[in-house]
This record gives sequence, C-alpha cells and structure tokens, in this order.
Amino acid sequence: MIPSHVRIFVCTEPVDMRRSFDGLALAARERLGKDPREGGLFVFANKRSNRLKVLWFDRNGYCLLYKRLHRALFQLPRDGDASAVQIDGVALGSLLAGVDRPRRGEEVRERRFGTLQ
Repeated sequence: MIPSHVRIFVCTEPVDMRRSFDGLALAARERLGKDPREGGLFVFANKRSNRLKVLWFDRNGYCLLYKRLHRALFQLPRDGDASAVQIDGVALGSLLAGVDRPRRGEEVRERRFGTLQ
C-alpha cells in the first residue's frame, strides 16, 4: 500500500526500456520537470505499452520496479497533450494490473498451437 501523501507521476510519452536508474532519472527531469531525489514515484512505459518501470529515490539510492505483461497492456492515463499526469496509489494499482487485450497476431499464434478452442 502506498501512503496517500506520496506523489506519483506518469510519463505519457513512451520511453526506451533499455534505460535504467540514471537514464530514467534524467527522463524524469527532462520530460516531467521533476527531480526524483525530491520524492515521489515516476512511472514510464514503452511504446507497445506492455512494459512499465517505476523509479523512486529511497534515502540513499534509486529503486526500480520493472513489470512486463504477456497478455495485457498498460493503459496510461492521459490529460490532453501533457507530458505527465499525477495519479494516486489506487490508480497506480489499476495501472499495474493492466488491461486484458489480445495483441495483434496473438490469437492466430494460439490457434496454431492448439490452445484456443
């Protein structure tokens, strides 16, 4: 459970998931205009919306949560053309759960291997 006073910022633009701690901290500063060392959680997703990273600074270093979905997609919140959206802990939980959606070509592959009936 995330305390209600923790600020959570979602970057609405796709980010290269090869970025790690320092690259994502730089993205938070450049794209969101926030310094991760000042607190908060920073959420980034890739272009296909099937990978998501959450970055935060904890006392003396960065922490990183990385999640990859197999049969679902992350549905990022939008606010017009804003590069970032602030959400609460409940919304982050929903975001991390993903939205079930077959990706392009997935149904055909599953039929070929006999998993669909």
